[in-house]
Amino acid sequence: MTYAPVIVSLPIADRATSHRFYRDALGLETVGELADDGIPEPLQFVVNDGLRLMLIPTGGFGWVIGRHEVAARGQSECVLSLGVALPADADAIVERARAAGAEVVTEPAAQPWGYTGVFADPDGHLWMVSAEPGS
Repeated sequence: MTYAPVIVSLPIADRATSHRFYRDALGLETVGELADDGIPEPLQFVVNDGLRLMLIPTGGFGWVIGRHEVAARGQSECVLSLGVALPADADAIVERARAAGAEVVTEPAAQPWGYTGVFADPDGHLWMVSAEPGS
């Protein structure tokens, strides 16, 4: 597995559901050795050369954060953003996410800061897909 200087870790309820969602909705590829369930362990996706997304079952996530509580579904401490070249690209990703089981929080539309849409993954983590204004 190649080294990634930044890894964003998110708690998840179900490895198989999250694996399918991130593969199908965002087209991300996994890295690592396959576990008995046929999914890499740890479950990591390549976002780009310097960034990985690691999805950790909630129980295991608790080992990392100690006494702190995992935020309840629907309470987000951050929004993950994915930049795309064109509004049509944002539309396509939001539609793929919807088809893969995402809840679309904000339909893609022109905003003063660009063209954006927001969806929640199966565990409620928010993703904003945006194209720059005038693209």
